Amino acid sequence: MPVPSHRTRSIAPGGLDGWELYREARALIARGVPVVELTIGEHDVRTDPAILDEMREAARRGHTGYASIPGVLALRERVAARAERITGVATSPEEVAVTPGGQAALFAAHALAGDAGDRAAFVDPHYATYPGTIRSAGLIPVPVEARAGDGFQPREEALMAAAEGARSLLVNSPNNPTGAVYSERTLEGIARVAQARDLWVVSDEVYDSQVWEGRHLSPRALPGMRERTLVLGSLSKSHAMTGSRLGWVIGPREAVALLWDLSTCTNYGIPGFIQDAGAWALALGPGYEARIGAPFARRRAITRRLLAAQDVVGCVPQDGAMYAMLDVSATGMTGLAFAEALLDEERIAVMPGSSFGRAAEGHVRVAMTVEDGAYEAALGRLLGFAARLARGGRRAAE
Repeated sequence: MPVPSHRTRSIAPGGLDGWELYREARALIARGVPVVELTIGEHDVRTDPAILDEMREAARRGHTGYASIPGVLALRERVAARAERITGVATSPEEVAVTPGGQAALFAAHALAGDAGDRAAFVDPHYATYPGTIRSAGLIPVPVEARAGDGFQPREEALMAAAEGARSLLVNSPNNPTGAVYSERTLEGIARVAQARDLWVVSDEVYDSQVWEGRHLSPRALPGMRERTLVLGSLSKSHAMTGSRLGWVIGPREAVALLWDLSTCTNYGIPGFIQDAGAWALALGPGYEARIGAPFARRRAITRRLLAAQDVVGCVPQDGAMYAMLDVSATGMTGLAFAEALLDEERIAVMPGSSFGRAAEGHVRVAMTVEDGAYEAALGRLLGFAARLARGGRRAAE
């Protein structure tokens, strides 16, 4: 066959994309092997039947043809109203582009932010698709390490150095995979870097409804940042609508108009009946979003209690999102080796920290996405497994 493009061949260098252990766990499950799966951010409850009823009724009403490419007006109005409520920044429907999920929003934002060969900075640890998405948009990914010792809050001086010559900076708070919620000080540093380096800030805020400590602050709300910030959002986490693939980009009106053009040439819009259901779901308000997030707040409390009762596994503060980033370095194993051994011996699947960048080496990410009792039992087994490994290592050293 003819040689495929460099762009597609470079998305996952060496054929590795960080999802290898997840696929291994899914293969075991497909063979009938019982595995407790704590790998991906998938709710243990499915989309509310009432939302699905609205989706069905919208289809039956005839909204099955080509839908508005920027997104139906009612949906964009409610996305804008939600953003204004959460961030305090006045937002109009003309500043919203609807996308097929947050992942498509991530690609669209980088397609807007730079040209082929431009540098695009992002904070490491990072969601697993970030580098590949940046490469797929033709840009060069530039990781900026955030240290565990800093609670995975990126340092301004590191951002400033990495952003020289870059076109964009991708940040994510509340953070996947670490659970960090960026402080006001961190975000003010990000704003200073963006203005000094003339950057687009791509702000992934899909977990904005899951803040357990502190408060969510969007870079877009800071002085001088509204015209250079692209906010990514989605109904996947806030409304347990992962499979509906309904996301958005919020940004300056002139930039969003260009994203409408991009949508015309890529997905040509999202099914109208899904958009109608999304607008209906957003009308349920913040109380509904709090109910969807409540299980993760409970499991965070379980995590904190179990971790406090042992001294082998560490954890940075879980201030937001549905994950725990656990430091397993006391076992003497890498995060990948620990995750593989845990799957082999305990049939518990977690993601190695290295799936999310070099800065998370020595860690594993646990998704708090099974029922409370099952989660507590699995985490207890994980901690017991780590303790046995650590004791074995200490005996070997003696």
